[in-house]
Amino acid sequence: MVTFVAIKNTKNMSKEIRTLAPQSVWNCFADLNAVPRASKKEEEVIAFMMDFGHKLGLETLKDEVGNVIIRKPATSGMGDRTPIVMQSHLDMVHQKNAGTNFDFNTQGIDMYIDGEWVKAKGTTLGADNGMGVAAIMAILQSNDIPHPALEALFTIDEETGMTGAMGLKGGVLKGEILLNLDTEEDDEIDIGCAGGVDITASRTYNEEPVPEGTIAYQLLIKGLQGGHSGMDIHKGLGNANKIMNRMLFAGFENYGLRVAEINGGGLRNAIPRESTATVVIDKVHQEAFEYEFNQLAEVVKSELKTMEPDLSITAQPTNIPSKVMSLGVQEGVINAIYAAHNGVYRMSADMDDLVETSNNLARVTIKDGKVEVMCLTRSSVESSKEDLANTLRATFELAGFEVLLSGAYPGWTPNVNSPILEVLKEKYAKLFNEEPEVVACHAGLECGILGQNYPDMDMISYGPTIRGAHSPDERVNIASVQKFWKFTLEILKDIPKK
Repeated sequence: MVTFVAIKNTKNMSKEIRTLAPQSVWNCFADLNAVPRASKKEEEVIAFMMDFGHKLGLETLKDEVGNVIIRKPATSGMGDRTPIVMQSHLDMVHQKNAGTNFDFNTQGIDMYIDGEWVKAKGTTLGADNGMGVAAIMAILQSNDIPHPALEALFTIDEETGMTGAMGLKGGVLKGEILLNLDTEEDDEIDIGCAGGVDITASRTYNEEPVPEGTIAYQLLIKGLQGGHSGMDIHKGLGNANKIMNRMLFAGFENYGLRVAEINGGGLRNAIPRESTATVVIDKVHQEAFEYEFNQLAEVVKSELKTMEPDLSITAQPTNIPSKVMSLGVQEGVINAIYAAHNGVYRMSADMDDLVETSNNLARVTIKDGKVEVMCLTRSSVESSKEDLANTLRATFELAGFEVLLSGAYPGWTPNVNSPILEVLKEKYAKLFNEEPEVVACHAGLECGILGQNYPDMDMISYGPTIRGAHSPDERVNIASVQKFWKFTLEILKDIPKK
């Protein structure tokens, strides 16, 4: 089977990772990271997980959308405890640096230790949510960890639509408490999250011949950090699509710049790090355009120097394209992207330092007579999510776009009276001699969706410390994984009686 050949081929690559403590968790993580698992392309990782459960002799099933459920009976003396569900998602965000030669479809993630962190070489690491998956795998294969009857729920497609959680039918799960292992700060216990909606604005345009007497440039924005469009949206990180549009706006206004192509950003849930554009200007403006482009580039870099010290904004001569956008459409598109809200829209009035509503202007493509702009709008308040979505819709419709709202999913309403929350708070304080942060997050967790079909299930979320999720700078703290594992084992011992 392809999956297991890949695992063997990555044994040496992940050798140093497998020596870390707790070894059972890191070995499972290394095995998992040898398997391709992009969102909506989870066939191999589903087969891997099904085989994992069957080899353990445990009841293992796949539901109609591809979620994998593995059931393990309670250990000796734990049969009177409330049955639980331990849940993480199988898919990961596939992102790589522009100069990295890597095929996510055939290669295992190339991991290494960098001081206190585990990282990947030029790609996302998959700690989101692979560390949660690995911890559950380690518990399933253990012979000496006390736990109540448990169901391991491995969902698919969390990162690009949460269709796994949405497709899980009521009545499949038997557990009454859900432990979601997808939080990214080891001192936090999550009790709520934002919902989201995908916004796609598209339109066509007529292509025109390139005007005579022009010179062409490739504009390139790179070196941005990127990051999680929920957890990192408040940090003031640069957005490659907005920066590129700023450069285009100035070039068009001052020198009649014409756009041939744009390719900016990637996935909706990743803050865009890179953008390229092919443009032309009249040769008579060459010297002035290059001077003012570089001046504006320095201004933008100065504005973002604290958060984005590696930002690069360049214009290099290139071959003249055959066509450019029609002038009227180009002006409307540039204006619409300039006007479209990106970043924090509203902070929560009820929880300190919580982003309530935001938008990530994630992807911009212009080519062959078609324009597409993709956003992800998040909010913990449904009415505010709708308000921002309509703001964006109106912005793009004014420029002649058709706007589609799709993939909406609900937030998770905090329950401060949750019984399992009390267990985790007490256990955390006892283990680590400090109080945990009980929070709601601006990311999308699957708890709210799962709660629609399992409204009586008591849910909580926690996990190890992960930085730079959804970007090639993703890393997981080694000591934090040890803390997370210790916390998990103690939680399992103290699950309340039925």
